[in-house]
Amino acid sequence: MRRTVLVLGLTLVVGIVVGVLGHGMLSAQGLTRTVILKTDLEGLAGKEGNMFVAEYTPGAKSGKHYHPGHEFIYVLEGHGVMEEVGKPPVELKPGVGLFFRSDPQKPTYVHEAKNLSNTDRMKLLVVLVTDKGQPLAYPVKE
Repeated sequence: MRRTVLVLGLTLVVGIVVGVLGHGMLSAQGLTRTVILKTDLEGLAGKEGNMFVAEYTPGAKSGKHYHPGHEFIYVLEGHGVMEEVGKPPVELKPGVGLFFRSDPQKPTYVHEAKNLSNTDRMKLLVVLVTDKGQPLAYPVKE
């Protein structure tokens, strides 16, 4: 457990440095995912860490989806809501943190994030710990 926390902390620090130097982008429905870091996790065979910033344009939503593995979310700016299927919505505002875990073979949580502002962007810092080679997200058809 201590080693896992150390590896995740190191991943976060390296990710911030790499993010300043450059990034790649993925986007859909007013949502841009800027990949900051993707790396194998030493000591955790077959696992990798992914760090990205999810940025939502005013009024945008992610569409229903899930992420494989462990997902850590921290709200950097903006105001929105996280709607997880079968649970009450969670308010998203700066400083809020969330954690989800899902099996890559089947969705054990399906959620949708929405930016509630009509004028301001919403930004989330997301860290995923997944089996190596998994995509950042799996869309779920409604």
